[in-house]
Amino acid sequence: MTDLRTIDSPPGPSPVKQPEHPKLMQIMGPGLITGASDDDPSGIATYSQAGAQFGYAMSWTMLFSYPLMVAIQMISAEIGRVTGKGIAGNLRGNYPSALLYGLVGLLLVANTINLGADLGAMAAALKLLIGGPQLAYIALFGVVSVLLEVFARYSRYVSILKWLSLSLFAYVATVLIVQVSWRDVLAGLVPHITLDGKYITMVVAILGTTISPYLFFWQANVEVEDEQENPVSKPLKDAPEQAPMEMERIRLDTYIGMGFSNIVALFIIIATAATLHAHGITDIQTSSQAAEALRPIAGKFAFWVFALGIIGTGMLALPVLAGSAAYAVGEVFDWPVGLAQQPKRAKAFYGTIAGATLIGALLNFTPLDPIKALFWSAVINGVVAVPVMIMIMLMAAKPAIMGQFVLPIRLKVMGWLATAVMTAATIGMFATWGD
Repeated sequence: MTDLRTIDSPPGPSPVKQPEHPKLMQIMGPGLITGASDDDPSGIATYSQAGAQFGYAMSWTMLFSYPLMVAIQMISAEIGRVTGKGIAGNLRGNYPSALLYGLVGLLLVANTINLGADLGAMAAALKLLIGGPQLAYIALFGVVSVLLEVFARYSRYVSILKWLSLSLFAYVATVLIVQVSWRDVLAGLVPHITLDGKYITMVVAILGTTISPYLFFWQANVEVEDEQENPVSKPLKDAPEQAPMEMERIRLDTYIGMGFSNIVALFIIIATAATLHAHGITDIQTSSQAAEALRPIAGKFAFWVFALGIIGTGMLALPVLAGSAAYAVGEVFDWPVGLAQQPKRAKAFYGTIAGATLIGALLNFTPLDPIKALFWSAVINGVVAVPVMIMIMLMAAKPAIMGQFVLPIRLKVMGWLATAVMTAATIGMFATWGD
């Protein structure tokens, strides 16, 4: 293959150019967007409930989940970059169809409910800020998100998603506005487990919204798409010489992206613990309720910042939820997939994005309680994550799939530890159900 770096070189000998190390914002891609989208309105609601109900006592979950989240997201990214296929594509080629359909079906259900919960939360936040018809706002957010995914140029759209990640700083700003007992925060960072049913369910909900199946599928597939968009890149199985720089990029991207996600989640818990829990307000069911409850306690500015953050993070999360579902379904049926595809060539892929978003939006027009949907979408994610994580770990250790890039021992241990924690948390939730 022609070396594209030397096409414009003058005649005569010249020193060999070393590949330039990409700048930080070029490195920050799938991992940053994946981590930021994890703090979606459903996640904000879950973290707000944790802070309001248990104060600072749930803060430890953010430190505890960080290395587990990094491990499983890094493994997902490596599967995509090494094989040139997403998680569903690798399942399709190596495991029984029944298993593939079951896992992708569960993902589709969980993502659709999550989409509906996020659309409802965004619309409720906008109604709090400017008034107006909440159901119309649901339709508006859904339509805008789908249009951007279908018609925006891929590179421009990824840039938009990166900038939307800055909306998460709204929750850092909220903590700086309110009065926080940092001694109590430090005490909350020490793990303290009780076998109370509500406590265990909250832990599962936090883990479910932090370590979510849609994040695995999204990061793997976006790695594939980024590789396909770069004319000199190939799947690492076919171009192992590209591995050192690419693996280092994946590691840095994932460490920073997941760190950003968990720090913001921690700040949401701190903000609601310092305000709502401290004033005896423990029954918070949605992110917009948390924003509204902040207004008389922390002031109008904190209320506005918190509510605007819900809308910004929602606009980041909607395409990740719908896109990860479409990637998975598309790979099941071997459709052309990818946000860089022209709509005419990938009608089924974009149709899945539009369909999942539409069904999610319609859930808000049914008798289904949106408050319960918001919380239980996190719990469902926690339950669905277990079988998906087991299959990810099995695939990543299989030479027939990963070639020479099977998992190293350290990453294998952390990945299986993350899987074991999610399994134990889910079993604990069902064991203490009704307590």
